[in-house]
Amino acid sequence: MSEQKVMNRWLVVVGALLIQLSLGAIYAWGAFTGALQDPEGPFKYTASQTSWIFSAGLASFAFTMIVAGRLQDKYGPRIIAIIGGLMLGAGYIAASFTGTSFALMLIFIGILGGAGIGMGYVCPIAACVKWFPDLKGLITGLAVAGFGAGAFIFVKLAGSWMGLIESQGVNGTFLIFGITFVVSVVAGAMLLSNPPAGWKPAGWNPPVNTDGSAVAAVTNLTQGQTVKTVQFWMIWLAFVFSAGCGLMVIKCLKNFGVLEGGLTPAAAGSALGLLALFNGLGRVVWGSISHKLTAKYSVVLMCLMQGGMMFFLLGMGSSASALAIAACWIGFNFGGNFALFPLLTLENFGPKNLGANYGAVFTSYGVGGILGPVMAGKVWDNMGTFKTAFIVAAIACVAAAVLTFFLKHIKPEKVAA
Repeated sequence: MSEQKVMNRWLVVVGALLIQLSLGAIYAWGAFTGALQDPEGPFKYTASQTSWIFSAGLASFAFTMIVAGRLQDKYGPRIIAIIGGLMLGAGYIAASFTGTSFALMLIFIGILGGAGIGMGYVCPIAACVKWFPDLKGLITGLAVAGFGAGAFIFVKLAGSWMGLIESQGVNGTFLIFGITFVVSVVAGAMLLSNPPAGWKPAGWNPPVNTDGSAVAAVTNLTQGQTVKTVQFWMIWLAFVFSAGCGLMVIKCLKNFGVLEGGLTPAAAGSALGLLALFNGLGRVVWGSISHKLTAKYSVVLMCLMQGGMMFFLLGMGSSASALAIAACWIGFNFGGNFALFPLLTLENFGPKNLGANYGAVFTSYGVGGILGPVMAGKVWDNMGTFKTAFIVAAIACVAAAVLTFFLKHIKPEKVAA
């Protein structure tokens, strides 16, 4: 079936970007922590409390994807993404009416909002991979780039661009964001679809070996088969370490610059905005790199680069320019996780059940989202520094690189029934 007889596949990419821009607002949480933790403000939350809201959102996001991946494989990406957008928007809108209640904010922003992100997140990834078998790495990167770019946009809207938190307060900003999420995600979801059975891009054929023989197809595993493999657990643990490191930095980078480095909130906030921007850029670039290195060796390189920067970060908090450089580096490599781990899942478990299998892999992100930020919050509350947490994160990134390096493809005869 030729490409001209079906919809323009680039519209699916546009839809993916619209969805991910709003879903990525979870990474803008750092823009709220200053107001929430202000001892002179109405909330007076501790660092641990703001960490728990963020981590609850990440965990709800990740574990919802177990179900969301299966649902989108069964019912298609459009309806599941719409449900996700409505849940995300409803969570933020409801939170805008909760006053200063920590428990209600945990429920609406963390659990409900995070579940909405989980419902919507896998849909554009799975759809784009099916429409672009010729450009899997690049398109997967583009499909999730909006997630990082959205964080940058919402950080700026909350702060220096429109000053929403200052002018509207935390609750008023939640209301504005919630309405925006509903409109953006539903609009993007209307552009999502799966290609017809047997479709392939015009002029493209599956890759062949140097002798002209067809490249052996990856065995398509169900979610149940996937979670029984050693490869799954190696990928899962590597993702816990790598994602947990980045999520920890997103949570505490601004406070690190202000509280330990003596920077102004504006300077430290600018670094957080740059981290979000390079998070989006890293998704595209690392996806493209995977065409040359494969997802496996791209993950190894990315994790080693991230681990190295975590050690350097220890002495970079007192200079606005140094903190900005560190933020760009960390954001760039952190963003690569979300282009490379779907491809690593594809390379090891096949394309047929990618939504369900990546949903299972992505639970690691939820675990990392709890361990990393909560560890940093506890370290600060008990030691008055983030540096010990940075050292632990650096070691974890090196461990992720080692795990991925020793990953081997599954032999069909080794697949459990």
